[in-house]
Amino acid sequence: MKGLFMDAVDDLASVFHRVARPDDPPVTVNEQGDIPPEALPGLLAGYDFVLDDHTQLPTSAMRLCAGLKHVIFLGTGARSYMNPEELAELGIAVHVIKGYGDTAVAEHAIALMWAAARGLAAMDRGMREGQWLRTEGMELTGKTIGLIGFGGIAAEMARIAGGSGMRVLAWNRTPRAAAGVTFADLDTVLASSDVISVHLLLNDETRGFLSAERIGKIKPGALLVNTARAAVLDEAAMIAALRSGQLRHAGLDVFETEPLPAGHVLTTLPNVTLSAHSAFRTPEASDKLLRMALDIARGLEE
Repeated sequence: MKGLFMDAVDDLASVFHRVARPDDPPVTVNEQGDIPPEALPGLLAGYDFVLDDHTQLPTSAMRLCAGLKHVIFLGTGARSYMNPEELAELGIAVHVIKGYGDTAVAEHAIALMWAAARGLAAMDRGMREGQWLRTEGMELTGKTIGLIGFGGIAAEMARIAGGSGMRVLAWNRTPRAAAGVTFADLDTVLASSDVISVHLLLNDETRGFLSAERIGKIKPGALLVNTARAAVLDEAAMIAALRSGQLRHAGLDVFETEPLPAGHVLTTLPNVTLSAHSAFRTPEASDKLLRMALDIARGLEE
């Protein structure tokens, strides 16, 4: 088995070389960031598997990639970049990686929550411009955080938030139980939470899940944090809620268009804190991610 790491940018090449072992399958490392669909057949020719960090793999282009049998996507959100079912029909299996960054993403979501609660981004911007802005923040001790979706990341959120004195509510599509967490129906979580944090995988059932109607059910003045996928919520409805004040603030790490274009409406709203899809990016999580990817590749040979 021979593989290609097709888009090893943002220091991922050095991470790969740090965690690779001599007995791993051979992998060519390509440090090219933007790969157009028309270049895929030539780039992937001769490889049995590919590691994909962020490259779009449209079915029309992958149909021309004869010989490729496996895509190892570096994360859980493969559906944002390809159609796994259509690729399976072409004989290409899509592998995703779970659990590598649960703590990293949860800590980032917690950071966005605290920054949103205290207006840190607005004060930072103002002071850099010579203004002495003093905002009235929200105390989170004793407040309720509502987790929409309850997997590994949400479990870490519950641990950290509960440890800081917050009440933890959660809703999940299938029954769950966890110490210190009260599970409730979706409407109750939306209406009762001072902070809503989204932790849904993106699939056909969750696309647009937080619709305008559901956003309208969120407790007035609540904070919204999204480190999952932008497509799980109605962005236009969220923006309207931020403008009206129904949402006090949003902390966002994911967007419908990435990189976020200059002048995008979200960059103009004072009650939004933005980060560049970086919740999972820590040395610990990156090392674990690439090692798990290589372990999947090793398993393909068995």
